[in-house]
Amino acid sequence: MISRHAILDEARAWIGTPYQHQASAKGAGCDCLGLVRGVWRALYGREPETAPAYTPDWAERQGAETLLAAARRHLRECPLASAAPGEVLLFRMDARSPVKHAAILDEDDHIIHAYWGRAVVRSRFAPWWRARCAAAFSFPDADAWPS
Repeated sequence: MISRHAILDEARAWIGTPYQHQASAKGAGCDCLGLVRGVWRALYGREPETAPAYTPDWAERQGAETLLAAARRHLRECPLASAAPGEVLLFRMDARSPVKHAAILDEDDHIIHAYWGRAVVRSRFAPWWRARCAAAFSFPDADAWPS
């Protein structure tokens, strides 16, 4: 079993990592997918597949649910309404767009994510983010969050 606390400890260790498109190196640079990839490597070792090259506007240009499909291949989908700390959240930037942003749900109504142009941050899971949240996933073999 993977501890939810281990997931959160690792995600929090990335806070302050500068934003860098397509990167996944703790302390050096990452984007939102790179954060999730880095947490995966810390928990499981090797990544389950190589992420393809992608541009900042890949979701809009392709119109395909590439990120959502990858999450469904490697993570366990769970009900969005009961998402618990340590789960991966996926977001649509508008209702007509494919999923293109990822975060890890933290305790106390916060998310950890790579903020475009800045760094990995811990921010409030505010109504703006909640309205755009499209799916929630658990890492494989993650334990249950205590009630």
